[in-house]
Amino acid sequence: MNTLHAFPWQQVVSAQGYTAESKDRVTHFSDTLFCIDGSGTIVDIIQGDDGAFRPVRDAARKAGKLTELSSDQYLLPGLIDLHVHAPQWPQMGKALDKPLEEWLNDYTFPLEAKYADIAFARRNYTELVNALLANGTTTAVYFATLHTESSVELARICLAQGQRALVGRVAMDDPSQCPDYYRDESAETAIAGTRAFIHAVAQLPGNTAKRVLPVITPRFIPSCTDALLEGLGKLATETGCHVQTHCSESDWEHAYVKQRLGKTDTTALRDFGLLTRKTVLAHSNHIEDDDADLIKQTQAGVAHCPLSNFYFANAVFPLRAMLDRGLNVGLGTDIAGGHSPSVFDACRHAITASKALNDGVDARIAAEQRGRPGSAISFREAFWLATGGAEEVLDLRVGKLAVGYQFDAIVIDTRAAGSDIYIDTAEDAPEDRLQKIIYNARRNNIIRVWVDGKAVNIQ
Repeated sequence: MNTLHAFPWQQVVSAQGYTAESKDRVTHFSDTLFCIDGSGTIVDIIQGDDGAFRPVRDAARKAGKLTELSSDQYLLPGLIDLHVHAPQWPQMGKALDKPLEEWLNDYTFPLEAKYADIAFARRNYTELVNALLANGTTTAVYFATLHTESSVELARICLAQGQRALVGRVAMDDPSQCPDYYRDESAETAIAGTRAFIHAVAQLPGNTAKRVLPVITPRFIPSCTDALLEGLGKLATETGCHVQTHCSESDWEHAYVKQRLGKTDTTALRDFGLLTRKTVLAHSNHIEDDDADLIKQTQAGVAHCPLSNFYFANAVFPLRAMLDRGLNVGLGTDIAGGHSPSVFDACRHAITASKALNDGVDARIAAEQRGRPGSAISFREAFWLATGGAEEVLDLRVGKLAVGYQFDAIVIDTRAAGSDIYIDTAEDAPEDRLQKIIYNARRNNIIRVWVDGKAVNIQ
């Protein structure tokens, strides 16, 4: 780059940090400039040994468009949460000692029914989006409720606060599985409500760049009649929208679907037209080998929710095996079945769950028979799942600090007040520093968040 007559970028960020290129490759960068255009896209990356580095940095500083991180701060891609039950935010950390049926019927469904009140929805959704952004979640995939108006309100709040989001109006109409006070009146009503929701989100003021997308959301097969599932499948084909649902989460769900339909969740979703390149399958702990092959064939993705799985899934998701098969997998907090809003916590729990599966947990069983060797994942792979892996599930240009990707990013300050991250630059190699961040970063360490190149307010 030679003379800069007019500064060509919206902003430039000078930083050190990390980005995951794949599950096997994490890149460390230092003295690097990220040049971002007016649409929030990374259009150039200039390393410190490039002759253009100093002229660009100086010109950006002179134009008042340079952000420089300190030596204690690290730039990372924004975190992606693939599975959040937005209405359950007030329930987080509550009643997790209860069986799933009691948890749902005595706590969750009564709470979700209250979102017919738009003021109630606005208050809780605002608090949720604030909290997720402050925890570094730049993209969230939300289940809302069956109330069209308050589900649109969640999308509106995400837009207003600057978060990238995929929001779904939940569909559930089977009277044998859903309470009378909280279900769609019919398949036709649910399909019409979903169609109206899709249209309303597309028409939201300020959403021309489609930073917030609608998601077709059958809660899960047991809560939906065949007519509803068929109708939503046709709507998915018609609109090209993302799809999200729960899949083979527990022994009960997996067995129920096989008994009712004579096939697994995964096969049934395919037959209903709901298993597509844009489908996010929450949990999938009990999928069978043929299911895994089908998920890979369709390029659908899995939202691995390690924390909530310990409470409600009856099993550990075989993450290592699914990654080795080539499935698209990312992480979900599963609020409120998971009691933490932090995707960093999801990273840590994913590593722990994989170790538990690898080594086994029952000391009364001989060590060589206790676990499933070869199941463990590394902190690098957990970082990938939280960023680039989740991006591959969603098929969006986020999750990496790379040219052509949107600048969704966070800054980790290892010297923030109350930090649990201790970096000794003389002793800690770049890989050590990332490992310490993955294991020890907390909300207080996240001091800056960008989405689409715009700084968002975090509290």
